Amino acid sequence: MTDQAGRLPAKAIILSAGQGRRLLPLTENTPKCLLPVSGKPVIAWQIDTLLANGIQEIVIVAGFQIGKVEALIAECYQAYPAIRVVFNPFYEVADNLASCWIVREEMNTGFLLLNGDTLLGDNLLSGVLHAQTAPITLCIDFKEIFDDDDMKVQLDAQGRVKQVSKKLSAKETDAESIGLIRFNEKGAQLFYNAVDQALREPEKLGSWYLSIVSALAKQGVVGSHSVAGNHWCEIDFIQDLQKAGNCFSYQETDAATLSG
Repeated sequence: MTDQAGRLPAKAIILSAGQGRRLLPLTENTPKCLLPVSGKPVIAWQIDTLLANGIQEIVIVAGFQIGKVEALIAECYQAYPAIRVVFNPFYEVADNLASCWIVREEMNTGFLLLNGDTLLGDNLLSGVLHAQTAPITLCIDFKEIFDDDDMKVQLDAQGRVKQVSKKLSAKETDAESIGLIRFNEKGAQLFYNAVDQALREPEKLGSWYLSIVSALAKQGVVGSHSVAGNHWCEIDFIQDLQKAGNCFSYQETDAATLSG
């Protein structure tokens, strides 16, 4: 099922359309992806990590206050023309599966899919890019107790993903998804086909893209990659911003990045 990672994914897709209402009042007029962590916006942390690992084609799906996201990219990443922003007009009425549908035509080669609220530590992405990969590789981490908001993952004896859902029982849960997935070319085609079909069913408008990954896992094509021991952070609540600030201290960067 696996093949050696012989080349980098051609691009990354970042899903950043939402407002982040659980972070109100901080997100009243500012999308979650522009909130500062140690003096730098979340989206800038993500872009800089991708660039540092050789991925320069980056597609950002934005929605709420998209003009502010476009302004940041225009000001701080003008040297990287392959970084672009795509508008999701359904961001208020749909979940992130709709964002994937908006950019499904970008899924024409191997790519990374990154949640807009996940920050990655310095060495985490390098490990993902140089690991053996399944068609679809879900990045996971482990802890003793999982809460209701965790995207829980059940694994088989070989480390392949059996299912992904916030509703898994404690007995079924082996790990959590960190919000980063790698697709090789085969996996990209499988995901494209599934996403393209999904929104033909109106009830799927409010679905997470991980419901698609969970369905594909039944075909035995979804592997896992442990990031245990690496720093990462998901930002959902104000206290998460405080934790992220402790984990991701500001570092001097080149002129391509934003520092405030």
